Amino acid sequence: MSDQPEAVILNAVEVRVVGSLIEKQVTTPEYYPLTLNALIHACNQISNRDPVVSYDEKMVERALESLRDKKLARVVSTADGRVPKHRHICDEFFGLKAPAMAVLCVLMLRGAQTVGEIRGRAERLYPFSALSFVETTLEDLINRPDRPLVVKLPRQSGRKESRYAHLLSGEVSVEEIELRPTAATREASAENERLVELAGEVAALRQELAELREQFADFKKQFE
Repeated sequence: MSDQPEAVILNAVEVRVVGSLIEKQVTTPEYYPLTLNALIHACNQISNRDPVVSYDEKMVERALESLRDKKLARVVSTADGRVPKHRHICDEFFGLKAPAMAVLCVLMLRGAQTVGEIRGRAERLYPFSALSFVETTLEDLINRPDRPLVVKLPRQSGRKESRYAHLLSGEVSVEEIELRPTAATREASAENERLVELAGEVAALRQELAELREQFADFKKQFE
């Protein structure tokens, strides 16, 4: 474990890059370490990401360079030496085991979540047998003697459960998180917009049908 892990603060791009590397190490080990292109796709994928982003090559390259400086990532040379690949070393740097890595990973990739959400979304990374196991892992990440990596957020009004967030980017602004729309909220908003759009299309079709009926009635009168 590093002597000063508290000195490491990551920006949003670095968090997404590291989270993607952690995820792919477990879910697609046959393709890990990742090439730059594979890592860009992992960062920008639509599933299991909140928010969904669109990083370009330069953004990911800069993040990788910074992560290497912070001793959280390494370049791995391939057998042919032509295509460099990238891997994280967060487990070594922070001294984390598989359960803690899984919890931290889903918080990095999906934002603040409840214990139940963390367990469900971490299933591909580590099969927690019970919610209590997730809670114990979260408590361990919160109560680390050198530096807490997770914080329990105050329970939001209208919510039954508290959510947890990672601290790799420094202190968490609770107000900012609460105001930030969740993936479910964005999906509901998009669905509402689509319903409004469909309603407009139906109204326009009805108007056209009414006009066609009127035109047909006028045409029919010519032969009566």
